[in-house]
Amino acid sequence: MLLADVVATSAQVGATRSRKTKIAALRDLLRAVEVTELAAVVGWLVGEPRQGRLGIGWRTLSDIPTGVAAEPWATIGWVDGQLSALAGTSGTGSSSRRRALLVELFAAVSDDERDFLIRLLTGELRQGALEGLMVEALAAAAELPVDPVRRAFMFSGRLTDTAVTARTGGAAALADIRLTVGRPVRPMLASPAESLEAAHTDLGADVVVEFKLDGARIQVHRDGDHVTIYTRTLRDITSGVGELVDLVRALPCRSVVLDGETLALTDFGRPRPFQETMSRFGSASGDLLLHPYFFDCLHLDGTDLVDETLQTRLDALAEVAGPHLIPSIRRPDAGQLTDHFDAAIDAGHEGVMIKDLTSVYAAGRRGKAWQKVKPEHTVDLVVLGVEWGYGRRTGLLSNLHLGARDPDGGPPVMVGKTFKGLTDELLAWQTEEFPRHETHRDRTTVYLRPEIVVEIELDGVQTSSRYPGGVALRFARVLRYRPDKTAAQADTIEAVRSLLPGG
Repeated sequence: MLLADVVATSAQVGATRSRKTKIAALRDLLRAVEVTELAAVVGWLVGEPRQGRLGIGWRTLSDIPTGVAAEPWATIGWVDGQLSALAGTSGTGSSSRRRALLVELFAAVSDDERDFLIRLLTGELRQGALEGLMVEALAAAAELPVDPVRRAFMFSGRLTDTAVTARTGGAAALADIRLTVGRPVRPMLASPAESLEAAHTDLGADVVVEFKLDGARIQVHRDGDHVTIYTRTLRDITSGVGELVDLVRALPCRSVVLDGETLALTDFGRPRPFQETMSRFGSASGDLLLHPYFFDCLHLDGTDLVDETLQTRLDALAEVAGPHLIPSIRRPDAGQLTDHFDAAIDAGHEGVMIKDLTSVYAAGRRGKAWQKVKPEHTVDLVVLGVEWGYGRRTGLLSNLHLGARDPDGGPPVMVGKTFKGLTDELLAWQTEEFPRHETHRDRTTVYLRPEIVVEIELDGVQTSSRYPGGVALRFARVLRYRPDKTAAQADTIEAVRSLLPGG
């Protein structure tokens, strides 16, 4: 198959708002592609080459000569081979060799193909929102129910691998993909709740209510003495968190997979700022110690628990990690619920999580089995652009353009702007960092690839014809940036709309 066929399908998916049409276009392409090309095609269409990030930026590509092929001829296999060669080039003289490979690649493609490859190599296609569509398209192409494909993806962590398994082995092979201690599981996520009372009413009495910590998500795997620790984005940070490794190695078990949060504490036991916790993830050095707070147990001593109820998983968690549980209460009445929420805020945390005790573990935000409640509404949004400041902010990138994730795989949907909450430190950081993510600019604004996530606090949402999502944020202000999250984990436009009065 030709690269041109993939590019045409990508354009077709991007040109429609219809989820059904998007899935059908992806399905038809996946049915036609050879199995040896499938991993490459799936990776490209969700914006993640199977070789991983290649370290190629806009500055490098802008200097590559443009050559337009008279007729499309670049095959998927040939282009994938060029990317593999790029990924494998390092050491003395690697810059010139990489440039030669890029020159050869771009001399062989059309304008549309070149544009697609540039966006793929620089990360502009890596929105992640297409993953959900791709799972459904893979199931349709293989004539399988979607649930086995989704479940296999949760356990494998790699959509490309899941695609090949579905195509070559069908339902039986997908069923063989199970939780493997040492291989990260895609995490289950929470949806924002309108209020404490609304979440309690929605989920009923059979719930557990936990502190929502201002920390970083971790997933811990132990097999004997071997311990591995992953972030929310499944990045291995084991080498930088030795104190957590030692703690997990001392737990009374042979094997375990735990889900939780970690954070740094002050001398008085209160949480340090989120940025201080995140600073430890890049280095094993530093004076700050990380403290774990676990809230789920997915495996214990040879038994997988993902299909058990949350209540069963919590009982196992208490057995293996009792001293390190996140503060929680089960089946509270209204008064106890309010008291636990107030206790979380008084202790310096963000709010609470309310979870259905009968729910099983499932990756992503499907349904509302887990809901988060904070004193003020907060949403995680994608930075789409930033305007140059004026007055005392002249020369600094200031006013943010904010977008919510499109669950149907389209580009983020703009829902507002804000410059409030930006400290001098953040303004300086934005001005230095954002041009590294630039796609283009005009006189007033620098436009960015949709990959930086920021947590926004707001008083609410109102209907608006100004933005394409039909809603606008009210009194939005920046709380912090979220380097632990990708654009695929930003809140959806539906989550933002749910904050409308009566929504």
